This record gives sequence, C-alpha cells and structure tokens, in this order.
Amino acid sequence: MGVWLVGADVLASSRFTVSPLIETVAAMKAFAGRGTHPAQRPWLDRYAPVYRRRLREDRFAAALTAATLRPRWVADFLVTPPDDGDGTFEGDLTRLRATTPGDARAQLRVEGVPIPDVLRGPDLIDRTADLLTWVWELAVRRDWPHRRRLLEADIVARSHQLATGGWAAALPGMRPDMRWAGEGRLQVNAYAHAPVDLTGARLSFVPTLSRDGWICLDAPHRYVVVYPCAGFLADPAVTVAPSALSRLVGPVRALVLTHLDTSKTPSQLCAVTGYGLGTVGGHLRVLLDAGLVQRRRTGRTVLYYRTARGDDLATRTDQL
Repeated sequence: MGVWLVGADVLASSRFTVSPLIETVAAMKAFAGRGTHPAQRPWLDRYAPVYRRRLREDRFAAALTAATLRPRWVADFLVTPPDDGDGTFEGDLTRLRATTPGDARAQLRVEGVPIPDVLRGPDLIDRTADLLTWVWELAVRRDWPHRRRLLEADIVARSHQLATGGWAAALPGMRPDMRWAGEGRLQVNAYAHAPVDLTGARLSFVPTLSRDGWICLDAPHRYVVVYPCAGFLADPAVTVAPSALSRLVGPVRALVLTHLDTSKTPSQLCAVTGYGLGTVGGHLRVLLDAGLVQRRRTGRTVLYYRTARGDDLATRTDQL
C-alpha cells in the first residue's frame, strides 16, 4: 500500500471519528496477546480468560479470529466503519451485515488466507456479527463511555495540531512508518507498493485504545487509518519525570507536567498517570497558576498543554 495520493478535496473532507466496532476488534486483538498496554491489565485479566474459553469451545469463533485477525493484517470487512455511522455499535455493524459471505471470503483469498470449512457456510456474516456482539457486550459496552471520552480527547488534540501545524504536525506518532511526505503524498507504511490515488474517496482516522493500529479500506470508496490513542498509551513505566523536577515541584506534579509534552485532557492524564481526577485537577490548577501550563476549550473538551516556561522547566531539569 505504501503511499496514498490525497488531493486537497480528500484532505478537506477527511475526518477523525470513533468506532465502537473497531474498538471491539481491538479488544479481540488484545485478548490474543497483541496490542496490550499496562493500563489495560486489570481489564485484560478479567475478560481475556472468558474470551479464550469461547475460542476453545466454539470452532467457528476460533477459525474466524485466526483467519481475520492476523499479526500484520485485519480483514477489511470486519472493521471498515459505515459511511453514515451514527456512533453506535449497532450502526457500525450495518456495513458488516451488508457484506455477502462470498465477498468476505474473497478478501481472505486475496491475502492468501486458508478458509476452513466452518467459514464456508451461508451464515458466515450473521455468525461473525453475533461473535462481535458477544465481545462488545462482554468486555467493551460497559466501559464505552469512558473509552469514548479518551478517544475523543485524542481527536481534539490531533485536530488542534492539524489546525496549528498542518498534517505534518498531526500525523507523527499515529503509525511507525506513517508521515506526511508533502505534495499530496501520505505514506501509511513502508511497503514498496505502487501509490494509490484516493481521488473521490473518503479518508478517515480512527483512534483506538490499543498498542498497534492497522489500515482498513473499502476501495475505492473508503480508506481508514486506525491508530493508537496517544494520550492513553503513554507508558507510565517509560515516562518518568526528571528527578530534579520531582524535587522542585513534587513527584506527582512533575509527572503531570512531563506528560504534557503533548496536549492532553484531564481524563487522559488520569489514564496515563494512574491518579484520580481530583488529584490531577488539583495539580493542573497549581501548574496553571504558576504559568507552566495553559488550557484551551474545544466544545465540551478542555486541553492542557505546556507553556514555553513549562517546556523550559521540564526539559532543563532533565539535564541537571
């Protein structure tokens, strides 16, 4: 796939959105041992054993996941969100249910995926929808309001980066090989394929609470980049406040300031630091009063980010 050719009209109509169905598929990938994150450990410990037991007892579920959720590829019919998605899981299932079993199996054949007999029946799509609904009800639906807030906060942050620095500022960190190459060229991975012209297509970006993302499409109409939600996935075990900064302003406040190297909402800061909203909010007020952070409101979302003084303090104390 390599490079997508995206003209001004495609960029103007592109959008960031959330998808309950894609988040459900991301959960299945996490249960399979791919795309997990330390912050997801309690959730994973609770639901992964139930999911794995289902795969052991259900030949169809085991065969479907093996065929459609591979290490470097996800079947497009499983995850492409609908054009007229209403933001609900049921709405996201609309496109899946409109797929014929033959078309779904054709996608697997193109990728060279073996198709076992249990996936050759006329009920392939209905049973696939049933499995996805089961995973949604088991492990995602109750937590969806919280997940959605984190995902939408990431979208607000990306939109802010896009408005202030263009696509070159908004794309870094979405995928390891993804970058804006200029002159209407969007590199989505490192594969040496011929460029794909997206003229007349819709381009969407969908964040997920997963360590990895993927590309899904309904060529030539829809092209979707699924990417890890940056604010949630900053690893507390990796992001450590400089010791000098901790001594100066306190360890928790230093950790909050360190995580604000990119814009984040209070909910995102809670997710990446492990502290409650009251604690994080109190430290943000102090940092705001000290002129180390600033905030801006976009709709109902408030983003916090470091000021030049905050940047100077957070980076220079790292060198002491």
